[in-house]
Amino acid sequence: MQLTKFATKSLYYEVTLSPKPGLVDRFDNGAHQDMDFFMFIDSIESLAPYFYEYARLGFEHHGDLASLFTKLRHKGIEAERDMLEATYQINTHKGANFSFAVLLGATGFYLQEHSLPFSFQDTANVLSLVSQMTQHLVQQDFSHITQKNDLSHGEKLYIKTGVLGVRGEATQGYPALSNLLLPFLRDHTGQENTEVLLLRGLILLVSQIEDSNLLHRGGVNGWQQVKQRGMFIHESKLNEYDFRQSLTSFNQELIEKNLSPGGAADLLSLGIYFSFLEELI
Repeated sequence: MQLTKFATKSLYYEVTLSPKPGLVDRFDNGAHQDMDFFMFIDSIESLAPYFYEYARLGFEHHGDLASLFTKLRHKGIEAERDMLEATYQINTHKGANFSFAVLLGATGFYLQEHSLPFSFQDTANVLSLVSQMTQHLVQQDFSHITQKNDLSHGEKLYIKTGVLGVRGEATQGYPALSNLLLPFLRDHTGQENTEVLLLRGLILLVSQIEDSNLLHRGGVNGWQQVKQRGMFIHESKLNEYDFRQSLTSFNQELIEKNLSPGGAADLLSLGIYFSFLEELI
């Protein structure tokens, strides 16, 4: 299925982009001592069969969206288990797996009555379906959170700061995609090579979003520092050489501070997916 190929390629594109500040790429492991480029390849390969299942579940679904989400979540739990087995229990793509489950499910559902390639309106419609599908999610997952003994990083962060993380993005229909990244990619496609365009998209995200990975590792101060640095780079409108040099310097800073904008990286992979659907890249 074409959707499976697009989702898998999106994750390959994201990890291959280099240099990325604080993130695993072709050049180094960023601020991650427990994972590397090849582990990401193993992780992506473990998830690819499930991407097909997510899209199939959506395409064959004939009930309400809440029941589709239940099917996707059960399959996503299986995918996460296989991913962790492939990565020796290292969390490489937990957030991305969740997001691709709901996005592929929603896309498959939408394609029952529509076709590729997508227009920007088709993308907006799919994101709206995701929002409808996950409206119950925050209440469902966080209503009894204080009674749980084994909390995820996202759950701990919610208790500490109220940040909703990827669940919040989903319930709102991924506003970082619809309002920020995708308009940027649509406006700048064809102006420079794909790698530079996507790296600029990453820095745009870093400069704007509430990144739960940064908040987990560096608290509000660490997140704000990274956000301000990203904003400076983005607004400087550097040529390709200087832009790459600034990313290399930014990477070293984040390695020293043990900070990684993993939330922005996940969102970038989702933006790449829609870029394939819209034939932007």
